[in-house]
Amino acid sequence: MKRDMVLQLTTTFEGHAQQAESGVEYWLARDLQHLLGYANWVNFLNVVSKAKTACEGSKHRISDHFVDVSKMVELGSGSQREVEDLMLTRYACYLIAQNGDPKKPEIAFAQSYFAIQTRRAELIEERILATERIAARQKLTATEKELSHVIFEHTGGEKNFAIIRSKGDQALFGKTTQAMKARWKVPDGRPLADFAPTIILKAKDFATEITIFNARAHGLETEHAISNEHVTNNEAVRKTLIDRGIRPEHLPPAEDVKKVERRLANENKKALGDPPSLDFQEGSDG
Repeated sequence: MKRDMVLQLTTTFEGHAQQAESGVEYWLARDLQHLLGYANWVNFLNVVSKAKTACEGSKHRISDHFVDVSKMVELGSGSQREVEDLMLTRYACYLIAQNGDPKKPEIAFAQSYFAIQTRRAELIEERILATERIAARQKLTATEKELSHVIFEHTGGEKNFAIIRSKGDQALFGKTTQAMKARWKVPDGRPLADFAPTIILKAKDFATEITIFNARAHGLETEHAISNEHVTNNEAVRKTLIDRGIRPEHLPPAEDVKKVERRLANENKKALGDPPSLDFQEGSDG
């Protein structure tokens, strides 16, 4: 397929994409029919039927990707008639293309186009989640640093922070920090939080923020008093998680957050490449 045809088809396919109120991108089946080179609606519906079967076989709900709609169309006489149509997600379009006639150049293009677009969306989602986890880890680090300052100011003990944080972990997980490190196979010398899922990072941060607030508000001045406050807050957060069907100690570990940071940094570097520079030649009027 020639490059100019690929560019033309890309523009055409992207030009027919629409956006639902929910923000989900979709195509209308009546549009896709012609984009894929099908002149007959009934023949195209046969391809759609196969795509629905493939959707169900991939453990996705058909109703999430193929939505029945209707619209009014102009007839030659000037009157209007209601016709059936379908709203199709990018994934639905991909399945339709995969089940279409590969001899059609439009189908050959669409198979690659929607496969790449679907994978790109998955990669974007994965990147957003990774960025969110890094941000949650950085936020917890800052919050724990603030708690450390509060503890030192109120108790005068530098070692009290480690004791209080450990008691908080025990209250949140129902297990000691060391027990959780063993469970998640955390390397020696690494913090447990570097391997915690995002929801646990946010849970720990929330409990710690409450401890900081109450330690200041109530003038807690001993390790015992701040420990009791921190334990109470972590127990409350644990109860909320369990009430919502989440047991912190049963969650699997997440990827080492340091590796995630390095991977995103490398991806950013590759994406930017060597940016072009304004190269003014000697003697130029620039």
